[in-house]
This record gives sequence, C-alpha cells and structure tokens, in this order.
Amino acid sequence: MRKTLILTGASRGIGRALALELAKAGYDLVLNARREAPLEAVAEEVRALGARAEVVAGSAGKAEVARALVEKALELGQFHGFIHNAGVLHPGPLLYELAESLFMEVLEANLIAGYQLARFAYPQLLKRGEGLAVYLGSGAAETNLPGIGAYAVAKAAEEHLARQLAAEAPEVACFVYRPGVVETDMQRAAREAQGGGAPVLQRVFRGYREEGRLLTPEEAARALVQLLPRARAFHGRIATWRDA
Repeated sequence: MRKTLILTGASRGIGRALALELAKAGYDLVLNARREAPLEAVAEEVRALGARAEVVAGSAGKAEVARALVEKALELGQFHGFIHNAGVLHPGPLLYELAESLFMEVLEANLIAGYQLARFAYPQLLKRGEGLAVYLGSGAAETNLPGIGAYAVAKAAEEHLARQLAAEAPEVACFVYRPGVVETDMQRAAREAQGGGAPVLQRVFRGYREEGRLLTPEEAARALVQLLPRARAFHGRIATWRDA
C-alpha cells in the first residue's frame, strides 16, 4: 500500500525534483509551497506518474497551513511523515544590515515551519507507532560565511530541532539530510548577491560553479529517496547525498 508524505518547498528546485522522485518510488504526496500556481503544476506532474497529490499553498510556518497539510495527508491515508525542504536565504546583507522582516522570513521558512510540521504531524505519527521526519540541512549550519548569517542561524537551529525530536520521539525516524552544493535559485541568488557580505559570498558561490562542484536538483533528490528505506540508520544524525 502506498504511503503518504508531506513535502514542503515542492514548487521548484530540489523540492520539485523530490516530488517526482517520490512519486516514482511509490509515495502519495501532499505538496506545499508559498505560491499556488507552480505548486499545482508540480502536482500535475506527480499525478501523471501515477501518484496521488494534494496541494496546500502558503507558509508552513503558519499553524493553519501546517495543520491543513497534516489533515490532507490523513485524508489520503497511510500518513507516513514529512520532508521539510522549504527554505529562504536572502543572501548578501551582513546580519546586522538585514531588515527584521527578512530575518523573520528566513526563520519562518526554515525553522518555524519545521516546528509547526512536527507539532501537528508527530501526534498522528505516534498514534501509528512509526513514521518519518526529514529536515533538509546545510553545511551553513557550521560556518560563518558573511552574507548568509540568518540562513546559517536558522539551519543550525533547524538541525538541532531534528536532533531534539529524534531524542524525544524515537518511534519516528528523524534525520537531517544535507543535499550538498546544488544548482538552485538560492545558488543563483548568492552568486548575484548585494550588500556587505556580497564580495565574499559572490566569490565562494561563483567558485562552486567554476570548479564544477554543483549537483543537479535531480541528483540531490534521487539520493535522498534512495536513503529513505534506511531512514532508521540515520535517526538523530546527518545524512548526505554521498550516503546514497
């Protein structure tokens, strides 16, 4: 029987690639992103692959959106958990230059949404006595690169959130997946960043491309889907695309 997963940030980049790979792997999906039109387009691609797909547009950092995602997943049946892929970067400004609204948006997309998903999903998963929770992390959680300070703070906290959940609810296989350096809109934004951190940020991110280090979203997504059957082995830990 097909299992149902919630996937955030599903409208583009790694998220879109994950939606298609998960559909091929036999999962039904509840897809989330902030903009409805591109989200619906991905849902149609998923359905064309033979999987069921529902959509809930909006920020998963809002309680009502996270609750709706879980409700949709329960309606589809065989609710198995979530993959929190959504994220916002806002690269360029130094941390003290970044507007409060942008700082809060980064926290909401990465960290608060991860909490809201757990808040509504975990009680349902624990009723079943099993499940899956995957948080997309980043090496930024361990670095202090000028120009992505808010993102680094959010990812460090998000990865700690995943470890905390793993400790508190061992029935649910919970791990962090770091996809590597992937060619996405975030990468492109960092290469063209403006602000106090831009000179360093542009040099580092343009270097990734010039050195041929960039993975495709499809490669990063495929690796994660290959890891899912072994999720228990990564419980409370960090997995990377190389582990696949």
